[in-house]
Amino acid sequence: MKIIMLGAPGAGKGTQAKRLAAKYNIPHISTGDIFRANIKNNTELGNKAKVYMDQGLLVPDELVVDLVVDRFKNPDCANGYVLDGFPRTIPQAEALDKALANNQDAVEYAIDVDVPDEVIIDRMAGRRACLNCGATYHTITIPPKKEGICDICDSPLVLREDDKPETVKKRLTVYHEQTQPLIEYYSNKGILKSVDGTKTMDEAFEEVVLLIEGN
Repeated sequence: MKIIMLGAPGAGKGTQAKRLAAKYNIPHISTGDIFRANIKNNTELGNKAKVYMDQGLLVPDELVVDLVVDRFKNPDCANGYVLDGFPRTIPQAEALDKALANNQDAVEYAIDVDVPDEVIIDRMAGRRACLNCGATYHTITIPPKKEGICDICDSPLVLREDDKPETVKKRLTVYHEQTQPLIEYYSNKGILKSVDGTKTMDEAFEEVVLLIEGN
């Protein structure tokens, strides 16, 4: 079961990706994890990526695809994987498809967690984080026991820069320009499944499972 997760920042695709990985006993793969593992293990691909990252440059698409496809060779991917946060653009998707086809392989499902921008902005504005222990909360859906204070370590909770409305709007603009075209791309391939991300996490997950298993 080879799955790509799509959705705007804050749509909840990461949470759904982890739950799918746990349900089907396949790895949840993000490019950030791949970069860190390859750099830590001092691999040839990791060293190539590090040259760009150390300069604050984006890692070229071809190299990212090489790293992703190399990750698929690990034994834990024998039954599939959930790819989260990649591809982000049409050229990346095309490069990934080409690399997989060279191995007689292909993605089976592209799952779009669909949430309107205004809902995402409201959601992210309610997020609160503990900078001390890393715990995260939401003022409405996962409030701390004591307002503004972390349940775990009693440190103050903050609204991160990434979650402020003005930052979220900028991130959504980039998403619509670069990543949203992937929805049409995978729809044309006949593998797109769209779920209503405004539902609760449990309801959305049930919908994803039904879409996969009902295919």
